[in-house]
Amino acid sequence: MSQDQDKPGRSERNSSESEDDPQDALDNPEQSVRKKIRQNTPSPSRASMPQASPPQFVSVEELMETAKGVTNMVLAHEIVVNGGFQIKPAELPENSLEKRVRDIVHKAFWDCLEAQLKEDPPSYDHAIKLVGEIKEALLSFLLPGHTRLRNQITEALDLELIKQEAENGALDISKLAEFIIGMMGTLCAPARDEEIKKLKEIREIVPLFRAIFSVLDLMKMDMANFAVSSIRPHLMQQSVEYERKKFQELYEKQPNSLALVTEWLQGAADGLKSRPPPAVGEAAASPSRIPALCPLAVQNHAYLRLLKWEHLQKPFPETVLMDQTRFQEMQLELDQLIFTGAVLLVAFNAAGTALSGLQGFTNKLKTAIRVLLTGQHLPSFNLTETLATISEKVCAEVNGSLSQHGFTPLTPEKEAVLKGQIQALANPENSICKLIDSRTQIFLESYLASGYQKSIPAVPGGLGPIQRELEEIAVKYVRLVNYNKMVFSPYYDAVLRNILNKEETAPLPGKPEEE
Repeated sequence: MSQDQDKPGRSERNSSESEDDPQDALDNPEQSVRKKIRQNTPSPSRASMPQASPPQFVSVEELMETAKGVTNMVLAHEIVVNGGFQIKPAELPENSLEKRVRDIVHKAFWDCLEAQLKEDPPSYDHAIKLVGEIKEALLSFLLPGHTRLRNQITEALDLELIKQEAENGALDISKLAEFIIGMMGTLCAPARDEEIKKLKEIREIVPLFRAIFSVLDLMKMDMANFAVSSIRPHLMQQSVEYERKKFQELYEKQPNSLALVTEWLQGAADGLKSRPPPAVGEAAASPSRIPALCPLAVQNHAYLRLLKWEHLQKPFPETVLMDQTRFQEMQLELDQLIFTGAVLLVAFNAAGTALSGLQGFTNKLKTAIRVLLTGQHLPSFNLTETLATISEKVCAEVNGSLSQHGFTPLTPEKEAVLKGQIQALANPENSICKLIDSRTQIFLESYLASGYQKSIPAVPGGLGPIQRELEEIAVKYVRLVNYNKMVFSPYYDAVLRNILNKEETAPLPGKPEEE
């Protein structure tokens, strides 16, 4: 069984993640980076928060109430945004103090039960208490209409009657266990049938009780996850108002709760002002760009900045803090995709038009590149060495495919040039990487500016080989941004009014201020 066989009442945690498997890194890009993100992202409480106002003294009760409100808001947001949200059991780290203490306490409990049952005559005090807990658990699984099952459980697990039987030496604890296992089999999900079958094979009373509580824990999680999936459609209808209300309560208790948002939006407005006009090719590739310094343009540019965020140096804005991990995942995926697109662009430029139309070759080469780039953001990752390996792989694949389709392989001179161009991508100022990065930003900005239109904007030139992956990221990104806008648009509008009003009243460049 996947669950530790312990007494019930163990803590559970909310989780939307599964353990990463290095072999699944390519197939599960969202999950493959979660562990790295959590290890490298500073906690909001540890980030250097700017002091917008003098510290205020609050009572413990106010602090606990605020923390509870934030916890509820985060939980509701996670349920709505993450379609794969599930409750999973807490797994304590091996050799941790907490795990050792828990194991010692549980072992002492079960040893005490075993000692009582071996007395002459046996003492059933602990066993009866456990039966009472099992009874409560079984009743908690019932719906209001399960009257017959409720009566069966109440009659078969009548604690007063069980105590009398124990006092008179007439208690058949094996018969009670048989009823409990049968009722668990009736109430459990089909996925637990195997665990129920294993319970029927256990003959010793103490191991059987431990296993029963273990399976009951799994059934409780099944019930909780069923409840989550049931309330998700209803929660989505109210989540925008609920999150906004909870944030407003937090804002009223902490008036400086928008300090980082103001700094974030101000930086976006400054970035738009200083951004040079798009080149002719970029303008054609992005017909929906919003050139004016208007609230929508500033918001969209601010959201794009989240994909270039320095997470270890700068705290995340308050209104997007709950989605920091998601934005960072997309940032890491985009960084890998930019390198992949740059390598492919160099490879197809060297091979000419002979291989550009071969979708199978493109997918094979792209898969190999992404596998080699796995772990790109780990401190131990050596980009120079990896690009050298990629250059060898690309040359071999290109020559093999050229020969297979009747074309002349690359000459040694062209191979050397191709390898050099690929290895040069390690330079942060490499023009090819900067081109792919710029056009990726243009595409995402066009997608944001298109609002809720169903059609996806055209992908700029040079991004064709990575179009599918880029569109997948864009869909997730825009969905997350649009939801955030719906929740926090009143706050953004208020902050942007102040920012843009200052911009309008500011003197024009070269014009002296009027006294």
